[in-house]
Amino acid sequence: MKKRIKPILCILSCMIWAACSSTKGLKPGEILYTGAEVKINPDSSVKITDQKEVKSTLESKTRPEPNKSILGVKYKLGFYNLAGEPTKPKGFRHWLRTKMGEPPVLLSQVKIPYNNAVLKSYLISQGYLQSDVMGDTVVKGKKGKAVYTANTGIRYKINSVSFPSDSSGALAKIVNNNKGKTLLKVGNNYNLDVFKNERIRIDNDLKESGYFYFSPDYLILQVDSTVGKQLVDIRIRVKEIAPDASLKPYTINNINIYPNYTIRRDSALRKSTPTVYNDFNIYDPKHTFKDPLFNRLVFFKKNELYNRKDHSQTLNRLVNIGVFQTVKAEFVPLDSFKNDQLDLNIFLTPLKKNSLTFSVTGTSKSNNFMGSEAKITQTTRNLFRGAEQLDVSVSGGFETQVGGQSQGLNSFSLTGEAKLTFPRFITPFRGINSTNAYIPKTIASLSYQRLHRGYLYDINSFKAEYGYKWNENQYKEHAFNPISVNYVTSSLTNDTTLRDSLLNVIPGLRNVIEKQFIIGSNYSFTYTNQFEDYKKNNIYFNATLETGGNVWGLFSSKNSDGKNAIFGLPINQFVRVETDFRDYLKLTKNVIWANRIDLGYGYAYGNQTSLPFVRQFFAGGTNDIRAWAARSIGPGTYYYKNDPKAANTTYVDQSGDIKALISSELRFKLAGRLYGALFVDAGNVWLRKEDMGTPATADSPGTPPRPGSGFDFKNALSQFAVGTGAGLRVDASIFVIRLDVAFPVRKPYNEPGERWVFNQIAFGDSGWRSENLVYNIGIGYPF
Repeated sequence: MKKRIKPILCILSCMIWAACSSTKGLKPGEILYTGAEVKINPDSSVKITDQKEVKSTLESKTRPEPNKSILGVKYKLGFYNLAGEPTKPKGFRHWLRTKMGEPPVLLSQVKIPYNNAVLKSYLISQGYLQSDVMGDTVVKGKKGKAVYTANTGIRYKINSVSFPSDSSGALAKIVNNNKGKTLLKVGNNYNLDVFKNERIRIDNDLKESGYFYFSPDYLILQVDSTVGKQLVDIRIRVKEIAPDASLKPYTINNINIYPNYTIRRDSALRKSTPTVYNDFNIYDPKHTFKDPLFNRLVFFKKNELYNRKDHSQTLNRLVNIGVFQTVKAEFVPLDSFKNDQLDLNIFLTPLKKNSLTFSVTGTSKSNNFMGSEAKITQTTRNLFRGAEQLDVSVSGGFETQVGGQSQGLNSFSLTGEAKLTFPRFITPFRGINSTNAYIPKTIASLSYQRLHRGYLYDINSFKAEYGYKWNENQYKEHAFNPISVNYVTSSLTNDTTLRDSLLNVIPGLRNVIEKQFIIGSNYSFTYTNQFEDYKKNNIYFNATLETGGNVWGLFSSKNSDGKNAIFGLPINQFVRVETDFRDYLKLTKNVIWANRIDLGYGYAYGNQTSLPFVRQFFAGGTNDIRAWAARSIGPGTYYYKNDPKAANTTYVDQSGDIKALISSELRFKLAGRLYGALFVDAGNVWLRKEDMGTPATADSPGTPPRPGSGFDFKNALSQFAVGTGAGLRVDASIFVIRLDVAFPVRKPYNEPGERWVFNQIAFGDSGWRSENLVYNIGIGYPF
């Protein structure tokens, strides 16, 4: 191993040296450009609001950008210099220089007059109407930077806002009726972005009132800056060049729907006889879809004013229902704009009825299996002519860690599932429907999963669910399954010695032997704005509530063992809550700081004193605390290797009723599709009450206690396991291949005062590496 480490260290040292010696490859007379500095009002007592933010924004708008760096080290330039001039148009040196590296950005590439104009334009757009920018260069040795001096003057504010007179027509009346919603407030700063958004706001109001052909470009905001005292008057007017068609509202005439449209059949479909259903003319000679379906998809009604809300909701539902390949809404004016009516033609091209898809995902939480999974899905669309969808899938997953205390034990899962989705609410109560842009769904599913935990145990899980999924808006999703039935059978290893050892160390595994019947309900809420890539900060939040046997317990009876049972099978009664919050902060274009907090709590009663094994919480693994093997942490300060009865046990599952996990990860782009990461994970699991063990009886050998396994809020933080490490990821767009290397820095099972183990870190010690370094292999990001 030492023979491998030496050349790696040598290469890393060369890279750092080359990066630090960033000017060594420059030709005579060339100056390395190190970036731009903006000074705001350096010779004036004028101070502007948010000066640091304005300074940062101005510096980001200068061009060119200097060579990329991390912590001041221009690593890509270092790769470029390290490779040198390649002698061949291919090979390692060529790849290192052209793919991993980048050539030096020179001071001669900086266009000072151009940047002066860009910065001045931005300041004017923000209300600094008297601003001026002067740029110059500063050279020190072989490095140089650009320095821009911005004299902003006083920022202008809005003195008054006037709208078109009510007497100038119906359009002006609508604008005035909605002026209370204006973004232009007296006393606010002059801001060109706000002016643009105000035009869009007015256009939206007009679109809601039938002005189909109006556009924000037909509005002009006249600004008078001669008022004095750094104030401006704003007059909003409709341009004289606005066409007549944009100045009148339109109503909907005929609504023609072509549900089985292709360009090849265009002429034949238009000439066919439509089915008249409510306000729709449906051109579907083959009766591909049932007519009532379009009541839930098309929001327009005959003779009503056109409005953008109905337009957007109609398109969103038609696209999101999942049976159409293309969706096109065509509004055709009658009589070449002379009339004030529009015919609406909706052209829909269905997807193939049957399709086969292959997908790779990063995690699967079913039965607490968390690893990488490959899935093949057969989809049948429009099953009953009402846009129903049947998905039949088979998937296989794996979870693997190498090194550390994982001992090379892998987990495998095999899952089969059939899921039938109806694009509507199906309930015993009438009148329940959704009127927003998102289609509610009723989902019935049946699945089987086999989880194989190496030589330890196997779990067979049969699950049936019936429930609903709907979107409150584009950010919020709800899922409610009032009926969820899970029947679990399991088996431990046939090795009696190992079997007894495992049962001594993990009393919860006794539940694996027993058949488990979980019947209850679950609800999940998800909020995310991750699709808004333009935002600097994105978040994801998920909360789930699951109950088992609460209602059904009322119908249970005692079986021969004195346990609450239905059909002779003992039922599990519990409440389980889990929340998962994630935050993704874009520090720069290619650097993201990702953070996660995962909290879980379970309360069991009735037949059990702890959650069913398949509903318990675990810590460690490829998507959890990566410095430990999966399921090897806790509960609390208990550590199986410190237990004399478990000294020879190589791998065990520890679980709990309570969980806390915190992860922080810095993700950055290295080159092309290669990304790097630095991360810290912390957390643990606990039992609600410390496991005091059970005494031996004639039928059972009993179980030893697990000291330190109980949850104590005051001491919970001091019992956190902490691991850190680094990773490489190849982002192939379709999926991400991930390799993370982690090691522990805090061990909760050590004595108090000895839990931080920074002083024990020894990368050069093969024994330490063997005991502590853990290699995590997976697909997808950990969170």
